[in-house]
Amino acid sequence: MSELDDPVFPVGALSVGEVARRSGVAVSTLHFYETKGLIRSLRTEGNQRRYPRGVLRRVAVIKVAQRTGIPLASIQAALARLPDGRAPTAEDWAGLSRAWRAELDERIRKLSQLRDQLDDCIGCGCLSLKACPLRNPQDALGAQGAGPRLLEPDAG
Repeated sequence: MSELDDPVFPVGALSVGEVARRSGVAVSTLHFYETKGLIRSLRTEGNQRRYPRGVLRRVAVIKVAQRTGIPLASIQAALARLPDGRAPTAEDWAGLSRAWRAELDERIRKLSQLRDQLDDCIGCGCLSLKACPLRNPQDALGAQGAGPRLLEPDAG
């Protein structure tokens, strides 16, 4: 009996090399995803990773989300809400994409605001840090006292 005939392993379980080849993702990336809890594997008696076939769809979801700029932490949180042991479904994807769309819309709004403020910044020539809409909006740095500091307008 081979290790893949063992009831512990899903039928047709894939090695890490097979997953890498079929998904176009490096083995090291798969190991990284596993340490971050994005994917899971079982181990053979020889301590080799074996993945269920559904991991291919999960890796595809991860790559699409990353390509759109979704942070890995958001991807991990979203995938943690999905049931383990099966590939994400079209319904799962619809829910994920709705949530990520809102996140992307907010990021686009912030980037558009930054782009629009950039013209004003170029116009001031950085001659007045008190008036700079990007570096020091409403002279927020002046209220914090003297000395250099990093300003993040949205940081609390």
